[in-house]
This record gives sequence, structure tokens and C-alpha cells, in this order.
Amino acid sequence: MTDNAQSDEHEPGTGSSEPPASGRLPTFTSWLRGRSDSALADLLRARPDLARPVPADLGALASRATARNTVLRILERLDRFTLQVLESVVALGDDRLSEPVGVPTVDLAGALGLAPAPDPAEDPLTRALDTLMGLALIWPDRGRLRPVQVLRDLLPHPARLGPPARVLLAALPPGAARRLADDLAPDSTASTPVEAVATLLADPGRVAALVGQVSDGPQARRLLDSMAWGPPHGTVSGARREVTLATASSPVDALIARALLLPSGEDTLTLPREVGVHLRSGLLFREVTTAPPPFAGTQNPADAVTRTAAGQAFTVLRAVEELLEHWSQEPAAVLRNGGLGVRDLRRATRVMDTDESTAALFVEVAYAAGLLAVDDRVEGEWLPTREYDLWRERPPGRRWLRLASAWLESDRVATLTGSRDSGGRVRNLLGPGLERPTAPQARRDLLGELGTAEPGFTPLPDSLSARLAWRRPRRQSPVHAELVRTAEAEAAALGLTGLGALADHVRPLLEGDEDAAARILAKELPKPLDYVLVQGDLTAVAPGPLVPDLARELALVADVESTGGATVYRFTEESVRRALDVGRGTDDITAMLERHSRTPLPQALRYLVSDVGRRHGRLRAGTASSYLRCDEPALLEELVNDRRAADLGLLRLAPTVVASRSTRPALVERLRQLGYHPVPEGGDGSMSLGRPEVRRADSANVPPVPGEGVSPRELADEAVRALRAGDEAAMAVRRPVSLPEDGPAGSRSVVVLEVLARAARERRRVWIGYTDTDGRQVSRIVEPSGVDGGFLTAYDATRAAVHRFAVHRVTAVAELEQESEERWGSPGKTS
Repeated sequence: MTDNAQSDEHEPGTGSSEPPASGRLPTFTSWLRGRSDSALADLLRARPDLARPVPADLGALASRATARNTVLRILERLDRFTLQVLESVVALGDDRLSEPVGVPTVDLAGALGLAPAPDPAEDPLTRALDTLMGLALIWPDRGRLRPVQVLRDLLPHPARLGPPARVLLAALPPGAARRLADDLAPDSTASTPVEAVATLLADPGRVAALVGQVSDGPQARRLLDSMAWGPPHGTVSGARREVTLATASSPVDALIARALLLPSGEDTLTLPREVGVHLRSGLLFREVTTAPPPFAGTQNPADAVTRTAAGQAFTVLRAVEELLEHWSQEPAAVLRNGGLGVRDLRRATRVMDTDESTAALFVEVAYAAGLLAVDDRVEGEWLPTREYDLWRERPPGRRWLRLASAWLESDRVATLTGSRDSGGRVRNLLGPGLERPTAPQARRDLLGELGTAEPGFTPLPDSLSARLAWRRPRRQSPVHAELVRTAEAEAAALGLTGLGALADHVRPLLEGDEDAAARILAKELPKPLDYVLVQGDLTAVAPGPLVPDLARELALVADVESTGGATVYRFTEESVRRALDVGRGTDDITAMLERHSRTPLPQALRYLVSDVGRRHGRLRAGTASSYLRCDEPALLEELVNDRRAADLGLLRLAPTVVASRSTRPALVERLRQLGYHPVPEGGDGSMSLGRPEVRRADSANVPPVPGEGVSPRELADEAVRALRAGDEAAMAVRRPVSLPEDGPAGSRSVVVLEVLARAARERRRVWIGYTDTDGRQVSRIVEPSGVDGGFLTAYDATRAAVHRFAVHRVTAVAELEQESEERWGSPGKTS
């Protein structure tokens, strides 16, 4: 018997400790089939890779759940104690050459040195076994626990023990096994010498006697003790030497002759598992810790931590928005390798008013969130995407969640910017080479461990490292440790942590509850203001974030001079002209400022707006090559005689019209430099006013918006429903309908139509084989409601919806036995 899913013959099981009614022994697939829908949904949520894509049936799910790569991924998520429990199950129940018999739970507790807990609900061993069973790494078989088959390959030396004696004996030459059997078990009735010696070593009393025979020799006992706790292998010349009890002349010979050490190579001796367990006095591990080491660190007020993190989150939002607005007008160039140049990174650092490493992080996060991409032009530029416009209109809490979620899921590490790859090439920001597949794991490990501390608690680095090493022992490496340190710095820069502790708004985010995270963060973020403080030095101070409408209007009429706790805007001739160029009037600008300023407008600002407005549009530039038109001949006379404008080649055509040899854009730009304020004019003589062109790029990968779409729980429930329906189709007892292989064209479809039409009239379910639009062969049990125009309309339990099937894609039809309909009428209701 084996628990390999492929060997299962799809016999429905009950999941109990007794064999099913069919008399066949339970299998891993039958155990999965007997689990409740809620248990299967929990499995798919815990191991989401099993449902991508959704398997055709439970047999396929069992095969995927026991695949090497999927099991390796889940092993990395086990803590040290749970991993020790799993290794114990493998160590005590592993026997590759005979039927695995499993491990009783009571033996596990003794092997781990655990005393029974007074309350089973508080028993750490029970919780660990429940975890392993929920992850489908172990399963119950008639009152015993069995690991899935692949674990015997993935954990070849569980608890640092050697292979079972039977495995080592089977690899010996027949003569060597026979000599051991003759010396150690001359009266054995076993069928083979291997079985005779393996049976002897399986008896703890006999092993103790053999060890006692060599204990008088200090060298032999010292050698055994050195291998007892692993590694179980030792190197010696002539490991496969022929030796018996009578010819043993050295400590090593004495151990080989008693099967206390067995050769596993030409120069390697291995301690059999049974001997190792005896030398450890029945214990599998020197130290078993059922909980992580306690935290050591500093307790901070939880509200201070959250306020600090929320303040940094606001800084992130403002910096990203300022950069992308800047790149809307002055995009950064794309390097040949697709990255961002050093000069553009330095400019971005100045725009965001931060340091270079933090700027690199913000740029990478904006890219991961789908807010930044490369345009489709030949030269290539980094531009905001259309998603950015939607993102900018969302509430601040939701905007930050988009960035934080993108960082959590991204495999790019911004701190690698500027380093060199194996070929000596420099890694550029937004370019290739910054990917680290384990970066998301390191980030979630860090934040998850911080989440286990009391709110506001800041652990010491060594304490945090020790807990992470206990929590994820199979992930520990210098590379993972460096990723964790990087994640710690990035989490602080992005506002996920404050004062070294996890912020309150991040806890629900890690659990997948974006709505709760947004509500908590919204309470801590600065409230948008609808006012500014206009000062006499032609500046306006925004003491906090502004409401979107005011922010847009103020950015149009003034330039940002400095940022920080408050934003300072400065009014200049250029900024006022910018507002006039897009159609704002002087009265509109003055009224807007009076409406939103908490201080009276200074006279100097009123003079600036009216003076620029008076001069704005007096000159109008058209196309001759270009021309100037003005209702005031004196102004044109002044301009024609202005020696600074000699390069424009002005020629007076009429009292109110002057022609130029320059193009209209060049003419307008030059006159603005000279202090005039011309506006472009259309062919009909009207002024052409408008905002500067806003360019956007298409993002290749747009991540889902946090808080929107189908929840993981709903996806898992839908997957379980599809699995049950697919399993029903695979397991149903059916009578195939004979379809003609030869005959007139369409004769096959005619028979299919007749069977399906009859099933619709009699309201009976049928099984169909079907080729879907992707070319895959699938099987479905459907309830036909009608056949018309070459299409079958039927209820498909796999999709839990009415679906139309093209009859020409139906490859087979079968009628269901009554027994099958009764058996599978209510799938998934077993416990």
C-alpha cells in the first residue's frame, strides 16, 4: 500500500479510522474526499497554490498536494516545533521497503519528551498535529498518523537520524547480510537474512544488548556516542569489509559485526535509525521548544507608534504624488536596459525632498502598484499611468493601502540599486536584476512576527532574529537575514512600522482585511484642509494636506517652494500667467484666494495678479510663419523698436499687426522671456487657451485594488464546489452511450442531440465529456434544460450556474446509474 495519490482507485472513503465498506484500505485521496467542505476550503486558503488553477477533481488535488515543489513551499512556513513533530512522524513511521505502519500519537509525545497536557485544547502537540493535518502533510490511517509519501524524500534524515536498518541492509551484498543473520539471529524464522537482522534491530532490548557488548571498549562507545545526535555518517576506509563476530579485531569491526554501524558506501558507515534512537534514550531531539523565545525590547505607547507610522504614510503619499505630477510634465528617460538613470534618480530625490535610497524605494513601489510605466514611444520615457489618475481620486487611506500591498507582494528590492551583478554590470533602478523571489516572504515574516508582540512593543534586533529563526527555521540563511533587515528599513520608510513597532493599521492588512486597515489609518492621517494662509511676501502656507480641488487650483496659480510639516507656495508672474493661460481670469484667481485664505489677501498679491492680467493677451501670436496682433499700436511700436527682439525679425504689416520669421511657439516663448505676455491665437482670431498636455503610459501589470474583488474565502469556497462537482463527474457510475464512429457527416452530433434532448425532457442528469475553449478534455455532470441550434443549455454544478455547451464539442455522453445519483446527490456533507 502507498499513499501516493496516483495509485488511488477513486474509491470514496469516510476519513475514519476504519477501512471503507468496499474493503479497500484507506488512501490519502480517499481521506481528502471524506473531509468536509469547510476543511477543504481551509486547506486551499492555507495552500493557495493548490487551487491555481483549480484541479479537475479530488484525485488531482491529492496529486498536487503531494508534489515535491508544493510540499517544499509549505515546509518553509512551519515553525521549529511543528517541523520537529513532522520529522518525528517521518522518523518513527518511515520504512521504505515494507508497508508503512504509521505512528501512534502516544509514541510521538514520548519521543519528543512531552508530558500529556491536562487540557487537550492547550496541548502544543495536538495543535501541531492539527496544523499538519490541516495542511495535508499527515493524515490518519486507522488510528495512526502517516506522512505523505514525498516527505520521505524531502526529509531523508529526520531528526538527524540515519535510515532504517532495513534500508541499509537491503543495499548490502547477499553474503554480508547472511553473515550478519548467522551471527546475530541464528534462530530467526524470517524469510530473508535482511528481514531477520531488521527484526532484531527493531527490538529495543536486543539493541541494548548489542550496545552493551561493545560498551567495555571505550573507543567503540565513543564512536557511537559521537554519531548518536548526528550526523549519522562517518568516513572510514574499507567500509564494506567482510567481518564476523569471530574475526572482529578493532572497535569499528566490532560495531560492523553487530550491525550497530552499516556500510552505505565504499568509505562510509551509517548509524541505523533504530540504534540512534536507542542511544538517545528514546528521544528524537536534544531540545524541544513548543513556543518561540520571549521578546526583549522596549514598550512604547501604541497610539504614538500608530501616529508616527501614519505620519510617514502621509509623507509617502505626498512624495509619490509630487514625483508623478512632475514626471507628467518632465518625464524621465528610459535607459537601454529599461531602467532609470542616476541623474533622473537624483532629480527625483530633490522633487520628493528625501534621501536617495528612500526615493528609490518610493519609485519602485509606485512601479509595483501600477502607477508608473514606460510609454510606447521609440525613445521611451517613464510616465504616470492612467491608473494613477484613478488612484489620485481615492481616499488617502486607500491610496496608501495600494502602495503597501504592492510592496508586500513585489519581489523587487530597491536597495540593490547601484550594486553590480555577477557580470559586473551596474543594477539600475526600475531595471533588471533587482528581483529576489523570497523578498515577499521575508517581508511577511518580519511583519507577522512584529504582529505577535504587544501593540507598541519594539523588539531588540537579536530578540527579533531569534524568534524569526524559531518561526521559520528552513528559511534561515545569510540572504534571507539580509532581506529581513532590508524589509525592516523599508517598512519604516513606508509607514508600516513606527518607532520599530508594528502600526495598528497594518495588523488587519496582514490578515487580508483592507477595509479595517483603511478605517484605522483614516483616523490617524491628517485631515484635508480647505484653507491656506496667504502672507505678505507673496507666499501661501498650507498647514496640512489640502482637499483635492484646492490643491489643484493652488498648484495652478502658485509654485511649491518647500514641503515638510507645512507646504509653502509662492506666487510669481510665471505662475499667475500659467493660470491665465488655461482660462482663469484675474477675478477668478482673486475670488478663489479670498474664499480659501484665512488671512486677508495682501495688496502686493492683488497688484501682481492684476498687473499680469492687464498685460496677458494684449499680444496675440498667429501663423504667418508667425504674426503678432495687438489692439494697441503703441505696444507693437515699442516691441518693433526693442533691440532685445532683433532676433525675431519683426516686420510691421499694419498698425495692429507685426509678422515674424520665427515659428509661433518660438515667438511666444521668446516674448515671454522678454517680459511680454502673448497668448496663441487660432485661425478664427480667438485665443487658444488650455492646460499643458498630460501624457500617460499604459501599465503592463495592474495589481488588484485592495478591498475590491472576490475575497480569498469566497475563492476557496468556489474552488471546493468545483472540486466536488469534478469529483462527482469522475466517480459517478455511468452507462456510456454508443456514438457512431463512421457514417454520414453529423451523425455523431445527431445521436448526442437525441440523448441530451431526452434527458432534458425526463429531467435527468447526464455525464458528458467536453473539449473546452482551451482545448482541454474535461468531464461534467449536467442537468439539461434544453437543446437548440446546436447548443445544450444545462445547469453545470462545477460552475454552479447555467451554461451553454456547443454540441460539436461534446466528445462522449453517458447516462448515470440511479445508485450514483443517490450516492453523489449531496456531495461534501461528510465530516
